[in-house]
Amino acid sequence: MTAPGSQHVMPTSFIDSDNIKIIEFSRLHSENAAGHTQKAVSLYYAIRDGIRYDPYSLDMTLEGLKASTTLANGRGWCVTKAILLAACCRVAGIPARVGFADVRNHLTTERLRNIMKTDIFFWHGYTSIYLEGSWVKATPAFNIELCEKFRIIPLDFDGTCDSIYHPYDLEGKKHMEYLNQRGEFDDVPMDQMIATFLTEYSVDHEWKNADFDADVDKEVTGK
Repeated sequence: MTAPGSQHVMPTSFIDSDNIKIIEFSRLHSENAAGHTQKAVSLYYAIRDGIRYDPYSLDMTLEGLKASTTLANGRGWCVTKAILLAACCRVAGIPARVGFADVRNHLTTERLRNIMKTDIFFWHGYTSIYLEGSWVKATPAFNIELCEKFRIIPLDFDGTCDSIYHPYDLEGKKHMEYLNQRGEFDDVPMDQMIATFLTEYSVDHEWKNADFDADVDKEVTGK
């Protein structure tokens, strides 16, 4: 098991934990918690539910991926929400890095299915946090309102067990299947991610002016 180093608490271009807004947000949601575990848990829920999940916000640039951009926008996809959690943990002095895996997602919108031409999400993001002597996975992607609409059990995080997607939804239908671990990184491997996306996905920007929440409502209600 890799021991944490100074690189896991330092800011980077993507994990910009030295940004004043990130510092303020992190302190707001962690300063009243006792110890690293409680602070990490508090930050997890603040980001899970306070930042909307929106895969249409994908922007594969430095500016688009950095934590401060996600915080300012109030929305993000799995990768950017994981980056934000890592940044907030680093502000609190908690070692954190970003992890990635390829997953098969059975619950997407019609627009996403048409754009991606596959149900595999490459480089699905989570945050790896060093707590009580071990690295623990936390996935703050889906906010609770979205989970309720899709009838997915919201992912909880207690700081001791990995928090990754449940394989089934509330009705026993397949939800998320992990296919391949990409690894955990001290910073965001943007070039590797872009290379995969260009190979695996069709190049299409029709989601840029789309409303993810509206598409979810249409998917759930069939209207």
